[in-house]
Amino acid sequence: MPGRRFSYGTANRGRPEPGPAAASRRRVPRPWRLLPTPTGTPFTFGYAALLCATSLIRAHADPAVAHALLQGSSTDVAHLVRTPELVLVGSALWVAGGLVAPFAIGFVLVLTALERRIGGLRTAGVFLLGHVLATLATEVPVGLAVLAGHLPDSSLHRLDYGVSFGVAAATGALAGLVPPWLRVPLLAAAGAMLLRDLLAFTDPLTNWGHPIALAIGVATWPLVRRWRLARPVPGRC
Repeated sequence: MPGRRFSYGTANRGRPEPGPAAASRRRVPRPWRLLPTPTGTPFTFGYAALLCATSLIRAHADPAVAHALLQGSSTDVAHLVRTPELVLVGSALWVAGGLVAPFAIGFVLVLTALERRIGGLRTAGVFLLGHVLATLATEVPVGLAVLAGHLPDSSLHRLDYGVSFGVAAATGALAGLVPPWLRVPLLAAAGAMLLRDLLAFTDPLTNWGHPIALAIGVATWPLVRRWRLARPVPGRC
């Protein structure tokens, strides 16, 4: 019968099968992808550079000036009532404990991994969601307790700043995007660190905010998974 002829054996003729060398190249670890880059993860890279700048300012400025800057950026109740937008942004420009603090290292690794999966704007959204909601969850009860007479007025002026709530939320979100064999250790390590801080009882309000932020990140799993599916294939890792 005349017509188009097709041979299954020639469908891939002229297209060599990938050999062991090509397969091994695909499996070669790329540890540099753990770090942010200007083109691959512009949000994390730019934010990290900004945090380095503010950390240098804090380290080398006059102590009184540094304290005034931190106090002006504090998300305490008094500032949240007067200038909520200003302090919610300003408090996220500092790293509590400096650039070698655990949350500073977590910021680089976690946000880089999250941005490679869902993009910069969405990573910023997850970070901001955890930062804002966990801050409100820890500070609103303080304001209510002061109004009820259970806490002194000085509680309205506590020093509270840093990126830790956003990092905790990003960690929770990232756990929903990694394979199960990595998800459990990631959540276990994050939970153990936060539990240790709670048991130390050095700053109960802030320490309670961290597991709240982690839970906020976990709650975003359905959303971040849809975002990842919507990402172009070359952008995934």
